[in-house]
Amino acid sequence: MGYDVVVLEGARIGFGASGRNGGQLVNSYSRDIDVIEKNYGPDAAKMLGSMMFEGGDIIRERIQRYQIQCDYRPGGLFVAMNHKQLETLEEQKANWERYGNTQLELLDREAIRREVDSDRYVGALLDHSGGHIHPLNLAIGEADAIRLNGGRVYEQSPVTRIQHSSPAVVSTARGQVTARYVIVAGNAYLGDKLEPELAKRSMPCGTQVVTTAPLSEEIARSLIPKNYCVEDCNYLLDYYRLTGDNRLLYGGGVVYGARDPDDVERLIMPKLLKTFPQLQGVKIDYRWTGNFLLTLSRMPQFGRLDNNIYYMQGYSGHGVTCTHLAGRLISELLRGDAERFDAFAKLPHYPFPGGRSLRIPFTAMGAAYYSLRDRLGV
Repeated sequence: MGYDVVVLEGARIGFGASGRNGGQLVNSYSRDIDVIEKNYGPDAAKMLGSMMFEGGDIIRERIQRYQIQCDYRPGGLFVAMNHKQLETLEEQKANWERYGNTQLELLDREAIRREVDSDRYVGALLDHSGGHIHPLNLAIGEADAIRLNGGRVYEQSPVTRIQHSSPAVVSTARGQVTARYVIVAGNAYLGDKLEPELAKRSMPCGTQVVTTAPLSEEIARSLIPKNYCVEDCNYLLDYYRLTGDNRLLYGGGVVYGARDPDDVERLIMPKLLKTFPQLQGVKIDYRWTGNFLLTLSRMPQFGRLDNNIYYMQGYSGHGVTCTHLAGRLISELLRGDAERFDAFAKLPHYPFPGGRSLRIPFTAMGAAYYSLRDRLGV
């Protein structure tokens, strides 16, 4: 059964996290599967564990099916800054393998130095099913695929009201859409007013990214010879990759409450040069910030606002892959199979302590504590 699909985009396709993210296909969830099992029980962990690498597969399928030109490259590295982090990666590998994910490889200090020309790391976990893409081009390509399949995409159409009725009525400044089903997927850019209940359970956070001027082929390949994407294991992590035109894209830092920092380059360049001191003097061509949506549990939040109004949000830094999984689960739900959607919907969605006014300082205090632990290597 097909549907008449309308997408209402408040700005332009890819304006938010879909286009601004670092482009890394990071599998699983922000919360580790062993913690999921401990917190929610073995049955929930079994169901959620069976889906934790599915989002990346969906992306690869769509790239191939619709011939989306988004510079896809396979392989992702989680790099350890100290031996405790390396032990955690060893445990991570064992936990993922319990759920059938065998495409993982541990690297020691010598091996990771061959993959990344930096002396910061004592080892790494290589996920051969990870990878990286040009996120804006992926988002634009998927919007084109919606149109190709008969859907309609309206940009510059921010939603001002959702009438909870059957059918539902979704209003913009210039018109209305009457819909049998409504899916709220604004995530970090939804705001506090459209569906206030969702804002209580989540917090927008800003991350910062720079890209260098194009590097020579020789220099680019010396940095990351196999063109993997990389993220470290710190609580406030750095992430980086090469782009299709041989720039180094480097991101990191978190600004709670999604306030833009005054100088992205000033914040990120010390991190970049600590990792790659050989790039001293490199020119930065582009810099930007973007928001992701954090939840207290670090698990995505799926659920129902009404019998015919659904929401998906709070991917907590894993949105590239998890949003694609979410899209599949909502399509299953609309076809009458809610089992996998409800595996997420049954999880508790905790409000941030202190309400909207105190969630930022409380979370920032916690981040400062973990940042200190990162620096001390504990």
